[in-house]
This record gives sequence, C-alpha cells and structure tokens, in this order.
Amino acid sequence: MPQKIIKTSSSLVKEALAEVPAISVNEAMSLVDSNTHIFVDLRDGVEQSRGMIPGAVASSRGLMEFHIDPDSPAHNPAFNQDKTYIFYCASGGRSALAAKVAMDMGLSPVVNLTGGIAAWAAAGGAVE
Repeated sequence: MPQKIIKTSSSLVKEALAEVPAISVNEAMSLVDSNTHIFVDLRDGVEQSRGMIPGAVASSRGLMEFHIDPDSPAHNPAFNQDKTYIFYCASGGRSALAAKVAMDMGLSPVVNLTGGIAAWAAAGGAVE
C-alpha cells in the first residue's frame, strides 16, 4: 500500500514562510558587517563551496539543530550569542523550514532572507 502524504513539501514551506519573520535582500545588505546580526548559510557543503555571504556561519539544513543545541557535541558557539540570526539557503524554502525549527528550539530572534542567496547575488550582494 502506498504512503499517504498529508502535507507536501511546498505546503510545509508555505506554513514556515507565514510564521517566520522575513528580511529583504535590500535590508540585509547593510547588515553584513553588523555586530548585532549573524548570517547563517543552511545550504549543503557543495552549495556553500560556490560562495557564501561574507562572514556567514556555515551550517546545513541537516545539522542545524545539532549546531544550535548547546548540549550537542556538534554545537557551534556562534549560536550562543545575543544577536539576530538571518537564515538563508538557495531561494528561501529550506531556510524558512530551518528558521521555524530554530524558533521552536528557542533561538531568537531569527529571520529568513527572502529569495535566499539567489536574490542576494541578483541584487549585487557580495559573495566570498
């Protein structure tokens, strides 16, 4: 008997986008060197190797929960700061899902970069 999927990936992304605050590329560009914001790249390693927003913390959608959890052996201290976390991925879907989970874990404040790194690059944002 085939599985009966009751929520699609696109419906999950839509729900996350409705719950997670968003930040536009134009707003985010001025925050690259901010000491109050941290960009978090949630793409996989191959994608990240093509370039990241300068100063971004490399995580991945698959390991993010472990990077956030201070009791995890994979914890990343970048998530222990009193800053605003700007999550991004390629186009904004995975980062919205990740941001929702991060918020559910208690990380705050978290925002999702609308359009992801694709929108960032299209707007002329720096990539290293």
